[in-house]
Amino acid sequence: MALHPDEIRIESRRLSIQPFSADDADATFSCITSSLTRLMAWEPPPDRASFDLVWQAWLPAIAEGMDFVFAVRRRESGEFLGLAGLHHVKRPGAELGIWIREDRHREGFGREAVSLVATWASRELGIDRFTYPVAEENHASRRIAESLGGVVAERHQTPKYMSVIYQIPRQPNLDNP
Repeated sequence: MALHPDEIRIESRRLSIQPFSADDADATFSCITSSLTRLMAWEPPPDRASFDLVWQAWLPAIAEGMDFVFAVRRRESGEFLGLAGLHHVKRPGAELGIWIREDRHREGFGREAVSLVATWASRELGIDRFTYPVAEENHASRRIAESLGGVVAERHQTPKYMSVIYQIPRQPNLDNP
């Protein structure tokens, strides 16, 4: 099933999630910090021009339905909250990921966004299982995977930290959580 990025909107009472676009670049860049990425596989871009090269590379993969980066926003206000990822869509065990801006941590937005994306991908793309890599020390993110039925399938050392890879099953279609 071919989905046009402009037609994808995943919503709950609190969140609106849409494929990343150029309009999301300023808000995204302003929220990326070294403390946010401390337990992520990537480093903050050194400057805006470097970030522009990164997000511009996302757009063709989104358009082709191969890899999705979603902007996560408050539904009512449009406030930018972070990014959710659905990567390697055509491979078994598509990969989920999330980051939420630091000043909005501990409000449940990460768990809600990952759940919405996984449910959407299960229903719309027919994905029957997901992987969720996370730093072993990132307990908040690990709780997200576990709340979705995720179990640790493997562990390995990355250049930055010890990582665990969760396997998360297909998510049931729930009416707007």
